[in-house]
Amino acid sequence: MLELAGIIILGILAQWVAWRFKIPAILPLILIGLLVGPIAAEFLSEDGSKWIEPVWNGKNGLFPGDGLYYFVSLAISIILFEGGLTLKRSEIKSVGPVITKLITLGSAITFFGAGLTTHYVFNLSWELSFLFAALIIVTGPTVITPILRNIPLKKNVSAVLKWEGILIDPIGALVAVLVFEFISVGGGSGFTKTALIEFGKILLFGTTFGFTFAHALAFAINKNMIPHYLLNVVSLSTVLLVFVESEVFAHESGLLAVVVMGMVLGNNKLENIKELLYFKESLSVLLISILFILLSANINIEDMMLLYNWKTAILFGIVIFVIRPLAVFLSTTGSKLKTNEKIFISWVGPRGIVAAGIASLFGSKLLKSGVEGAEYITPLVFMIVLGTVLLNATTARLFAKLVGVFLKTSNGIIIIGASNFARLIATYLKKNNRRVVLIDNNPDNINKAKNLGLEAIHGNIYSDELLEDVELNDIGYLLALTGGAAINEYAIEKFSSIFGENGAFRIISTDEMKEGNLAPNQKLFTHKDDFLNLSEIVRDFPLVNEVEVNSNKHYQELLKEINDEQQAIPMFLKDNKGVIHIISSLDESIEIQKGNLLIYIGKTII
Repeated sequence: MLELAGIIILGILAQWVAWRFKIPAILPLILIGLLVGPIAAEFLSEDGSKWIEPVWNGKNGLFPGDGLYYFVSLAISIILFEGGLTLKRSEIKSVGPVITKLITLGSAITFFGAGLTTHYVFNLSWELSFLFAALIIVTGPTVITPILRNIPLKKNVSAVLKWEGILIDPIGALVAVLVFEFISVGGGSGFTKTALIEFGKILLFGTTFGFTFAHALAFAINKNMIPHYLLNVVSLSTVLLVFVESEVFAHESGLLAVVVMGMVLGNNKLENIKELLYFKESLSVLLISILFILLSANINIEDMMLLYNWKTAILFGIVIFVIRPLAVFLSTTGSKLKTNEKIFISWVGPRGIVAAGIASLFGSKLLKSGVEGAEYITPLVFMIVLGTVLLNATTARLFAKLVGVFLKTSNGIIIIGASNFARLIATYLKKNNRRVVLIDNNPDNINKAKNLGLEAIHGNIYSDELLEDVELNDIGYLLALTGGAAINEYAIEKFSSIFGENGAFRIISTDEMKEGNLAPNQKLFTHKDDFLNLSEIVRDFPLVNEVEVNSNKHYQELLKEINDEQQAIPMFLKDNKGVIHIISSLDESIEIQKGNLLIYIGKTII
């Protein structure tokens, strides 16, 4: 009981530490597992026993016999299903040729390059070498996002790394599963006709079960055959059913089945897909927390000593400093990415949770089957995972500065609300070469914004999704322009320190306008017009006007003239370099130079 409770407590503590210090969760999880497992047995326990013993050894341990193996299999199946749910065909089409090449050509280069290197450096069989190579294809958003969260980068760089991690997770897992199953049916002694038939059965039953049950579950959900309160648990039980049934018909086909099921279900039109994703994500966090402490604790000092030689350093160096850059540079040939941006993308390639989890599962399976050299699989993959996470977590920010991709100033603008008024402002800013992102929970507003060619995100500011989006790292201004005063105030309170380092502003509320409350410096554009007034002006005069100003006195006169007009509102000031400055309703400290432009919205009056 103490060990079970301890694993859960330590796992969630590791997740909190990762969140608090903005590091990948896999790092503290594996380190804690090693501490309570092999390190405790070797250096801390008087009797040489582990503090947490995953396998029953006659005196203590959590899982008797093959219990740990079964638990890991089921946990990995749920994690892979959740990964498959995130893979959308539309996302692959929209992310552009660079990311498409990275997850296809780049994966192939990593697969063959790492396979060849492992075979000749460690003298492993071709089968095991390419299994290792397949396992380290995977990066993953759970390791990349914490590393990039505090590094201001151009959107194209952060987008490449983000989408590579999201899309390559299920793809890499699928490749690893196929390679492992090919090894399993070959039995390590050559691939006979019978072995190829068995491999064909795995492909057939894995894809058939995954495809069929995905459509069946989607049909049941869409036809409201499952009550809402049972939706998540029915989905979970269906995943486990698919995994087990597929294994019954074709041994080792279960993982392929759940990956296919996740991919098919994720691309079905389901109203509750987001809710299903949230549940599976929460479940995956708990399983990952338990799983990686168990897997790390299950490693023995003898396993770690297998890597205590110069071959490990050579393999790590070639994977990180040769194969990864080669894959990135060949995949980005002909793109608009600059050389320094390619170098940075090459540097940031941490391997993640899927790689380590599947490696432990496959390694234990191959050891049970007596495959020669299988003892190297888990330690080698753990070495790559820990090495890349530590390397990137400690050096990514400094390396970004060294190669010149670190943004010294964040000039992007995030607008909370995508109303007609907000869309007009965003369109003008975009035409003047400013990155603008609109956030709204109204899908109609988002669709209208996208139809205008604007960057818009359908999201809820009360969730933490925006905080996790590394593509918003170049945002430095926050404008809260919704019709809800409480929403605007909450947006300023929650996001000003993250997205508003250069300024966070909101429009005046109706009560503040009536009371003449001019206290906060956050008031935007005008202190006499609330959301309703602004919307009516834009409805009647959807125009953005520019007028030249010559001096501070001239600027104040123009502001008074515009403010006295009931159908016009001052917005921005454009300097002689074309840079747009946001005007606060109370800011009188602006220095005007001849040739500056005052931008106002509404009726043309000057």
